[in-house]
Amino acid sequence: MTDKELEVFALAIRKRIIKMAYECNCNAHLGGALSMVDILAVLYGDVLRNAGGSYDERDKFILSKGHGALALFATLGEKGMICEERLHTYLADGSNLCAHPVMEPEIGIESSNGSLGQGISMAVGMALSSKRKQRTDQIFTIVGNGESDEGLVWEAIASASQFQLDNLTVILDDNKFQNDGASEQILYYPNYKERFAAFGFDVIEINGNHIPEIVQALHTPHIEDKPRAIVANTVKGCGISFMENDNSWHHNRLTQKYYEQAMKELEE
Repeated sequence: MTDKELEVFALAIRKRIIKMAYECNCNAHLGGALSMVDILAVLYGDVLRNAGGSYDERDKFILSKGHGALALFATLGEKGMICEERLHTYLADGSNLCAHPVMEPEIGIESSNGSLGQGISMAVGMALSSKRKQRTDQIFTIVGNGESDEGLVWEAIASASQFQLDNLTVILDDNKFQNDGASEQILYYPNYKERFAAFGFDVIEINGNHIPEIVQALHTPHIEDKPRAIVANTVKGCGISFMENDNSWHHNRLTQKYYEQAMKELEE
């Protein structure tokens, strides 16, 4: 896809997120889903090879910040990997499309997670397995900045460096907020780039809501024996003016008024 086509794809994902959140008629994790839409658009529109193909051959994406599952479901819906009928079951009783991913590789959900640090740990294990089996698939994972407060995240990062996983890309969605509020008031790392580099990663820092920068970063060749980290500076609630940098939308319900306002903004 061209950058323009990827922007159109990202817009469609945002619309899908808003529609699903409204139709479910209950609280949904909106802010953190919207912050990473542009990254997902580039991954699924331009980067992941053979998405939906055989396990050994396809690149894999693990959503470590599992509470952002709505964005993943919307992306897979726009790709045609989750059918419309199932998308309408989001957060319904008995549905596997719930607040966090439930593993179903057949529709593109590679892992069950939600416990912070679990997804990146699985991604490291998958990358290690792939490298030892001399496969060519690449492993990508998105980690939240609040999630990175967990020690397990840094243990996984240390392991990735130890095992020289140059088939692994860790994307940090740094939207500067977490469940409890602004990260700088809770536990914040102002120097993620330096921290990843100290662990032995090759690091690229970007605007994570700017399609051309995301494309360039994700297409930059890996350095041999070095895992890649992309520090993506993003805006929580990106794309919806009244949600941007307002942490009350971390987990909230869309009323008809807010739904119509959000869709109007996206249409414009």
